Amino acid sequence: MIEVGGAAVMVLGSAASGLVLALVGLVLARWLGPVTAFSLVGFVWALVVIGLVTLVPPTGSTTLVPAEARQPTCSRTVGGPAPDGFWIFSGTQRMLNTALFVPAGALLVLGLARWRTAWLLVPMGLAGLVGYSVLIEITQLELARIDRACDITDVVDNATGALIGCGIGLALALVLQPWRRRMREEARRDRTHPGLLG
Repeated sequence: MIEVGGAAVMVLGSAASGLVLALVGLVLARWLGPVTAFSLVGFVWALVVIGLVTLVPPTGSTTLVPAEARQPTCSRTVGGPAPDGFWIFSGTQRMLNTALFVPAGALLVLGLARWRTAWLLVPMGLAGLVGYSVLIEITQLELARIDRACDITDVVDNATGALIGCGIGLALALVLQPWRRRMREEARRDRTHPGLLG
């Protein structure tokens, strides 16, 4: 039986998806501008990396977990069943779960800041990130074979990371001002077709 998993698979998957999405970003930059384009594809890449880190078996093991040994429900205990440390990085599991969602939150805000509806889209996107975390935990519970533990604490930590990321993204948006490109396009369109607004 072929074993699939481990750090090498996560790194390779992250690198391959990053390369593909970087090319997509180059194409989108012509229409959206580099800040918005690369923020949006960076957001998608962050989601892919989160999926790889949380759903790829940590050791490449394909050992089937017996039904009687399978975790019946998600842990509701603060700290949950996960070990205090993580198998790649030093530091606590909760800190890493929080940090994992920070880039997604920041890139979400920066990617959507171009549009006037960002005030509505960003909270929806934040709710989507929380939903993504919940989906990951459900998947970890249902697929006991991937040797992961479902823990409601992870959702809290992931949501905290996404919220922190949104704050960082807001600060970056105020500095980079990706909406300026849209405003220039609107001004150019108004000069070219002045009767459209009347």
